[in-house]
Amino acid sequence: MDSDSTQFQQAQLAAILGHDLAPFETLISHLMSSVNEQRSQAETIFNLCKQNHPDALSLKLAHLLQSSPHVELRAMAAILLRKQLTRDDSYIWPRLSPTTQAQLKSHLLVCVQREDAKTISKKLCDTVSELASGILPDGAWPELLPFMFQCVTSDSPRLQESALLMFAQLSQYIGETLIPHVNTLHSVFLRCLASSSSSDVRIAALGAAINFIQCLSSASDRDRFQDLLPAMMQTLTEALNCGQESTAQEALELLIELAGTEPKFLRRQLVDVVGSMLQIAEAESLEEGTRHLAIEFVITLAEARERAPGMMRKLPQFIHRLFGILMKMLLDIEDDPAWHNAESEDEDAGETSNYSVAQECLDRLSISLGGNTIVPVASELLPVFLAAPEWQKHHAALIALAQIAEGCSKVMLKNLEQVVNMVLNSFHDPHPRVRWAAINAIGQLSTDLGPELQVQYHQRVLPALAAAMDDFQNPRVQAHAASAVLNFSENCTPDILTPYLDGIVSKLLVLLQNGKQMVQEGALTALASVADSSQEHFQKYYDAVMPYLKAILMNATDKSNRMLRAKSMECISLVGMAVGKEKFRDDAKQVMDVLMTLQGSHMETDDPTTSYMLQAWARLCKCLGQDFLPYMSVVMPPLIQSAQLKPDVTITSADSDEDIDESDDESIETITLGDKRIGIKTSVLEEKATACNMLCCYADELKEGFYPWIDQVAPTLVPLLKFYFHEEVRKAAVSAMPELLRSAKLAVEKGLAQGRNESYIKQLSDYIIPALVEALHKEPETEIVASMLDALNECIQVSGPLLDEGQVRSIVDEIKQVFTASSTRKRERAERAKAEDFDAEEGELLKEENEQEEEVFNQVGDCLGTLIKTFKASFLPFFDELSTYITPMWGKDKTAEERRIAICIFVDVAEQCREAALKYYDTYLPFLLEACNDENPDVRQAAVYGIGVCAEFGGSVFRPLVGEALSRLNVVIRHPNALHSDNLMAYDNAVSALGKICQFHRDSIDAAQVVPAWLSCLPIKGDLIEAKIVHDQLCSMVERSDRDLLGPNNQHLPKIVAVFAEVICAGKDLATEQTASRMINLLRQLQQTLPPSTLASTWSSLQPQQQLALQSILPS
Repeated sequence: MDSDSTQFQQAQLAAILGHDLAPFETLISHLMSSVNEQRSQAETIFNLCKQNHPDALSLKLAHLLQSSPHVELRAMAAILLRKQLTRDDSYIWPRLSPTTQAQLKSHLLVCVQREDAKTISKKLCDTVSELASGILPDGAWPELLPFMFQCVTSDSPRLQESALLMFAQLSQYIGETLIPHVNTLHSVFLRCLASSSSSDVRIAALGAAINFIQCLSSASDRDRFQDLLPAMMQTLTEALNCGQESTAQEALELLIELAGTEPKFLRRQLVDVVGSMLQIAEAESLEEGTRHLAIEFVITLAEARERAPGMMRKLPQFIHRLFGILMKMLLDIEDDPAWHNAESEDEDAGETSNYSVAQECLDRLSISLGGNTIVPVASELLPVFLAAPEWQKHHAALIALAQIAEGCSKVMLKNLEQVVNMVLNSFHDPHPRVRWAAINAIGQLSTDLGPELQVQYHQRVLPALAAAMDDFQNPRVQAHAASAVLNFSENCTPDILTPYLDGIVSKLLVLLQNGKQMVQEGALTALASVADSSQEHFQKYYDAVMPYLKAILMNATDKSNRMLRAKSMECISLVGMAVGKEKFRDDAKQVMDVLMTLQGSHMETDDPTTSYMLQAWARLCKCLGQDFLPYMSVVMPPLIQSAQLKPDVTITSADSDEDIDESDDESIETITLGDKRIGIKTSVLEEKATACNMLCCYADELKEGFYPWIDQVAPTLVPLLKFYFHEEVRKAAVSAMPELLRSAKLAVEKGLAQGRNESYIKQLSDYIIPALVEALHKEPETEIVASMLDALNECIQVSGPLLDEGQVRSIVDEIKQVFTASSTRKRERAERAKAEDFDAEEGELLKEENEQEEEVFNQVGDCLGTLIKTFKASFLPFFDELSTYITPMWGKDKTAEERRIAICIFVDVAEQCREAALKYYDTYLPFLLEACNDENPDVRQAAVYGIGVCAEFGGSVFRPLVGEALSRLNVVIRHPNALHSDNLMAYDNAVSALGKICQFHRDSIDAAQVVPAWLSCLPIKGDLIEAKIVHDQLCSMVERSDRDLLGPNNQHLPKIVAVFAEVICAGKDLATEQTASRMINLLRQLQQTLPPSTLASTWSSLQPQQQLALQSILPS
């Protein structure tokens, strides 16, 4: 910059920050300009002032705020000051001189006292609170709290309201600094709530009280505020009585927040509070918005399960009332003629906001309260509605049934007959909208009550849906019947579906040729799903169906037909996968050519084709395998582009008036993080998630063929392990990690990696594994934690030997972290179980969460097993560190799954580290022996397997325990139900362990008894891995002519021959080919050496099919 322009700029800044206010006012008004150029120039100058003259700028803003006669300038000054005092990149407070800081603080308090305009008062309070939250905790604004208490006790409602707004915000930001004043605040809030004549003051007091209650960590402190609750509710009812509904809605929103975060605070007065809310919900004279908020309050309480488990289920009379209110709201629906057009833009014609709120609330209510609470209420109300004359009531009952199915599935399954009858009877209702609702209910129930519904009622449901597809007068009904076939077949096995295929496929082909696009789309998705569920059984329809599908793909080129064409891609690719490569090959080429042309054409951002095409390509790849490789260069570039999409995010402050405008675009999801509200465009996220899933599919399917793309895909997916906007994106990225490593390793091994060697795999592994460990550390969702551990385990299997000690250390540290986090979650659950209203339904929920937790432990066990197998004895120092986490898992108070995992980890150590592991036997063997007789069969199996391992590798350390081991194994083997399917694996492993004791500790046992006892248990047929080992051992013993085995005068020979015969008859299951041929040789030798009479008696003891099998093997 030359010196002239620098001088000009300095002069400009001096003028703006000089005594005359006018240039500064002009600058601020330009910042609000709608002319972009003017605004950006003003922003540049403002930022220069801020960089070079922060003191002058802050005081100018404060001066403007205090004395400008223009409301909009004062408002802008308040907003700008708040921005400069917010602790983020633009925070200038620390750069201001102490004098400026003092002046600014006093200016702000003067402004609060003087400002008359309500909108600016609020913004001022925001600015004061923002600054205070940064400096008050360090004692840097001692005047503030006395000032606020002075305002709140003054007789000016305006000042009272301002002080309360600031108390509310400070409670949110730095509540701990207010806690010493808890008594004063209690009386202040109570007085303002109960006796202020201004509704603004009462609402502000309500907000301040609710925020303050949320920041109190001790229950006794919170209880002190219980007596505010009647006055808090009074604020709401008075606003309603005076017709101030917008004030009432503000109050409701605040109370909803309280219900979500501190539901127990409401517990003692629950009956009154919920009663008042339902009264509001029932008052038809009120605005819908007010009634919906009252319902939202009650539902929020029902959903607050973690903080107040079971509390709402103690009020059955209210649930009955609420259910009734929601059912009545479902009646708010009109028979709009547009609905019958079957055009997708008229899909919701006739539905009102009451109707859609009721639908959503029934779903949430049933999920949060569960079937035992909801089903009795529903089974009382729904039949009454179905028996009434009005079609709206029939419709409402069926919609309600579909909405509650997910939350009530367990209880509804017990009354399946009644539920199915209720719905199928309405298939004949005279009103098409009711028939539509009945089909809708069947579709929903197929999803929520499957596969039981499919197994028990297919012979009634499928014919009913097929008949509905013939309702040519009502295309909406036909289309929905096709969609319900999709829901039904998704949860269905081919054997159920196959007998109906002729009828269903021929009807769907008729619908494919229908003039209504909605009907055609329904038929396409149904065909796709039927093909997917019936797999190779669909081959016989292929020649009839495929020409229609290809015709749609090639001809539906209009913008209005985009969805139709997209669905034809889905259908073709699913049909191709179902019938297989041979049948599909000729058409595949044509289809791929169309897709390639489309891929090259320009598509609008909202075109559904993109997402459907990504999925169709991946299915075609699965169908064609390596034959797909030539198409990868077309498929991959746009796919990587979709995976790299940036989320479309808008951020506003959570309490701002500029709500993210949701009305025009329902695909925006909002989440609130602290004091920021974030809006995210979901369509972008869904496309991104689909693309990431597809990348994972290609790597999995093409193995080394995917190698050329790894260098682009790895840097795309690794950062997405921490993509917190969308779970599906994270899940896909996680699953892809081991696939990428595997692909690289295979490509190097097969010489397809363009000359790269093992150092490339190490480089990739050094990129992926640490990233996965770091993501695991930050992952909030238990289910994804389990997937990450699973992926980490697979990665270690692929590239374990390439890990260095530092990487192993970080993995072990993360595993410790996983143990710690898991026990914290368990403690929190145990606390929930102690809550006063805890009941069986909550117990069910906890059980599900605990099962998820066990999955985490399971994966930890697998990871450690892989590390132990990879590094053997050099891993033991890490194992020693982990033992403080693992040893407690053997405890009787732990779940069976935890005990099993702890056993498996020790057994891995014993098996892989052999002599180096002997030092652990003293600690772990007593646990192992005890676990052999655990009541859980999986624990028993792991323990008896462990005994076998210790017998094999434990040598003299194991010898003193042989006696106890034998009696423990004996209990398992002799158990009356030992061969029951649940116990079979434990039995087989116990037999195998007994064999190991016979083999490695013969001198410590009474062999003449124990060896024949072992023989009498053979062959084993449940655990096919152990079976091969045990039968090989038997073979070796016969080859050595083991005396204890053959017995005096070879009396055990018939049994041995019978075992051999059974093993050989079973094919490859019970013995390796090598063992089986050794057995055959032994039988041939016996045939030549044994006296004919012995042979004859041995033969006669065999079963007929074994005799036949042996005759075919042995020379006669």
